[in-house]
Amino acid sequence: MAAEPSLNVAQLLREHLQSASPDLLRAMVKTFADVLMSAEADAVCGAEYGERSEERTNSRNGYRHRDWDTRAGTVELAISKLRQGSYFPDWLLQHRRRAEQALVCVVATSYLLGVSTRRVEKLVEQLGIKQLSKSQVSEMARHLDAQVEAFRNRPLDAGPYTFVWVDALVIKVREHGRTINVHALIAVGVNADGGREVLGLDISSDEDGAGWLAFLRSLTARGLAGVRLVVSDAHRGLVSAIGAALPGAGWQRCRTHYLRNLLAKVPKSAQPWVATMVRTVFDQPDTDEVKAQFARVLDTIAEKFPDAAEHLDDAQADLLAFTAFPRELWRQIWSNNPQERLNKEIRRRTDVVGIFPNRAAIIRLVGAVLAEQTDEWVEGRRYMGLDLLRKARLIPVTTSQDDEADQPAEIAA
Repeated sequence: MAAEPSLNVAQLLREHLQSASPDLLRAMVKTFADVLMSAEADAVCGAEYGERSEERTNSRNGYRHRDWDTRAGTVELAISKLRQGSYFPDWLLQHRRRAEQALVCVVATSYLLGVSTRRVEKLVEQLGIKQLSKSQVSEMARHLDAQVEAFRNRPLDAGPYTFVWVDALVIKVREHGRTINVHALIAVGVNADGGREVLGLDISSDEDGAGWLAFLRSLTARGLAGVRLVVSDAHRGLVSAIGAALPGAGWQRCRTHYLRNLLAKVPKSAQPWVATMVRTVFDQPDTDEVKAQFARVLDTIAEKFPDAAEHLDDAQADLLAFTAFPRELWRQIWSNNPQERLNKEIRRRTDVVGIFPNRAAIIRLVGAVLAEQTDEWVEGRRYMGLDLLRKARLIPVTTSQDDEADQPAEIAA
């Protein structure tokens, strides 16, 4: 009589997989991907690696390495190079994250349209995009555009959005045979649950009041409400647009943007000193100390740079609007500004492209980055406590933008 098998291989494998470390899972994914790519490369060459065959039409010529983001972590793949033409696994393109797909799509579109720069063409070679046909690019674009449009037009039903940051990024695009600058208008808000959320994206030919007003009104039409404070740079017409589209909301001038403007009025050697002096204003423990420190900083700077001191004095009300809110919120407003970090991530992606082939390509790439960032924020920690948000909504806010809200001529400027 045969003995019962003492080892259940299937069960053992299942237990190992369930208890496997991320390193083991990544190794398994890498092994599977390497085998699959090797088989595909053999099919392209017409023969296996190292095999002598009359049916061989090509041969391998080393590898190029690239990172592949998977659920098990980032896997480093070695993709075969060929002596003639190129090989790139289509499945690796299809399973990239949205922003990565959008970047590939924009670069491929630029390449196919013949408007890519030397830098973009180099990236195309590294990505193996020579194998992408126009139909493949179009299919990828349709898939991404549907996702981005759904994200841009979704209802803003997680309000009230107590705090909102708005900013514009200048991006180069090719239109009618020439390169021009357009502005990507972006808004980020804190929702009722204390989480950060990208509220909207739009492309404007000019960063004027009319463009900002249309953008903000599109947000309110989708459900933006309950805004107590808007943080932004002093873009032309933006303050008036905020007053017209978001009545009752205060306006806080962005410290980072303002410092850039202020430092332009002092010699380069003195810029670190002036920047450090101004930052001390925002580190004070209460409102009285903030105002007292502002006065001391103003007097100190006036002794050496009267023009800069006058510029700082004119901006006092706009820079100190945050003092109307609980002190516990000050650090969140200043030290953890979601807009600045978001801008850096967008720049990291758009700088690769350089000049976009059209405005749809800008929306495709920037929209994909914003959608992914919102997903990460949803899964992350709460940005602001609910108690602090409730306190913030009870405080009346009055800023200089209230007086400018009734000036339609400036908005249309």
